[in-house]
Amino acid sequence: MRILRLYAPSLEGEHTLCYVHANGAGCSCVNDAELPLRFARAGEPLVAEKFAGALTVVLPPEAGVEEGDFLSVDEGALLRWNAAGEKFIVCAAGFIGVSQFAEIWKPLRSAVLTVSDKGSRGERVDTAGPELERLAFLQGCVTEERKIVPDDPDAIREAVCAWAAKGISLILTTGGTGLSPRDNTPEALLSIADKFVPGFGEMMRMQTLKYTPRAFLTRSLAIVRGASLIIAFPGSRRGASQCFEAVSGGLRHAVETLIGASSDCGGHRRGA
Repeated sequence: MRILRLYAPSLEGEHTLCYVHANGAGCSCVNDAELPLRFARAGEPLVAEKFAGALTVVLPPEAGVEEGDFLSVDEGALLRWNAAGEKFIVCAAGFIGVSQFAEIWKPLRSAVLTVSDKGSRGERVDTAGPELERLAFLQGCVTEERKIVPDDPDAIREAVCAWAAKGISLILTTGGTGLSPRDNTPEALLSIADKFVPGFGEMMRMQTLKYTPRAFLTRSLAIVRGASLIIAFPGSRRGASQCFEAVSGGLRHAVETLIGASSDCGGHRRGA
């Protein structure tokens, strides 16, 4: 679908392009002015008091947004609907323009597993896990579970299987994908896989060669167990971030396909 109108009386009415972001207090801003973001469907009146002091994004008549849904704007912002406040929360800053493509995303359930001997003993601060959680959120994934386990195949299998049994749609692991004797994540995941998805690891290695000539040494991969997609990322924050970037273009579509869901627009442009 496309954005049909941007209406903000306090910013002199109709707009063709606006920049939205969050300030230091977490409040939504439009063109640097603190202003709530609301939405309306085409044909609905915008004269109500709630629209007067806000930027209203007008969507097609069939559009519907429920609590926790995301609005992803092509090459632009990511917003999340707060039903209680009747407003969008800015999750990622960007431009919103009339005629831009937009998608309504249902939130996806996700979990992050950090695999590290030192991390499990409290001897190393986990930076890769929180980074994966942040990046997944920008794909409309809400992390419900997070855990740090040692480089032990049984511990990895136990955590992943438990989350898959709970219906977590996307499970991200970080660590244990190298060549050392204690790097066991790929073997642990393959031992519980219903399907192996080779394209994720292939894309990670291919795309991260532009950052390091040693990219081919990572054994990152992806599997399916039940209705869960499980992806293994490197253990460093930088490596995990770069590999996530490599696969982000098809990540959400892969999960939606696996769980039998579909978004309001099939383009899946964000991150492409």
